[in-house]
Amino acid sequence: MEGKMQRPTRKIVLTRPPTGGNSEWRLMSKQQANEKLSGRRISAQPRLQQKAPEIQAYGTVSYILPLELEEPVRLEVTAQLNQLLADTMTLRDLYKKSHWQTAGPTFYQLHLLFDKHFGEQVELVDSIAERIQVLGGVSIAMAPDVAETTQIERPPRGREEAPVQISRLLNAHQVIIRETRKMARRASELGDDGSNDLLVSEVLRSNELQVWFLSEHLVNVPLVEAQEPVRRVS
Repeated sequence: MEGKMQRPTRKIVLTRPPTGGNSEWRLMSKQQANEKLSGRRISAQPRLQQKAPEIQAYGTVSYILPLELEEPVRLEVTAQLNQLLADTMTLRDLYKKSHWQTAGPTFYQLHLLFDKHFGEQVELVDSIAERIQVLGGVSIAMAPDVAETTQIERPPRGREEAPVQISRLLNAHQVIIRETRKMARRASELGDDGSNDLLVSEVLRSNELQVWFLSEHLVNVPLVEAQEPVRRVS
């Protein structure tokens, strides 16, 4: 009949059941028949416990990348960045430990400040790790590897006084600032402008600003009543 819409046709394949099975023929769609013949099985079951060799070893870089940076340059820079990454991850965790464990009259202020600095260090960790990957390297990631690599002194498990916490954080910042300055100059010498920009614009300036906020908490000034200057008797 003209003007009547025709229903789409579906190809049907008749398949014979395996030996010993039901003697009746079974109707299958063409797609099902092709999947059966090819050995492919579609299932919603997750494929668990999968294992395979790693696709890239730590300490290596991809051989060819269109970055206009030779392999030896990228090897040197990623090795230095991984050291910086391990130290930055350690400082990040040190801030969270201090955030949880601080005590005393300045608890509220330091509790918030330490957590703010922690969040900023999290962003630096991500930026450094991604730069390593951009250069074709493999960024350090797991806590045991970070603990073996970092140059920052390990703190005790227990709680420390707030001035000691701040001093420990300042020492960690000093380690990172020292190596960041050296790495920035070296990256510039090697022509790696991207790493130089990251190190100066993000890592160095963020750490310098956090040092300022921390160090001001160690200035010994009166909180309520100013001390009058002592007059010398002539």
